[in-house]
Amino acid sequence: MAIINGKNVVLKHFYILKEYLEEQHYQLNHIAVEINGNIIPKSKYNTTMIKNDDKIEIVSFVGGG
Repeated sequence: MAIINGKNVVLKHFYILKEYLEEQHYQLNHIAVEINGNIIPKSKYNTTMIKNDDKIEIVSFVGGG
């Protein structure tokens, strides 16, 4: 079971990070991702694997003034 944004989530299989984010309808240009305490550069979303024992934080940027 992975912990994603504080919630327990059972992943169906190992995911490439980009695949998971797109499946969950995240806008890749407006988020930052941390896995197990490490910030993942957007350039590595396509090669980073996530699995059931990971702790993942996904933060969306919100504009305002």
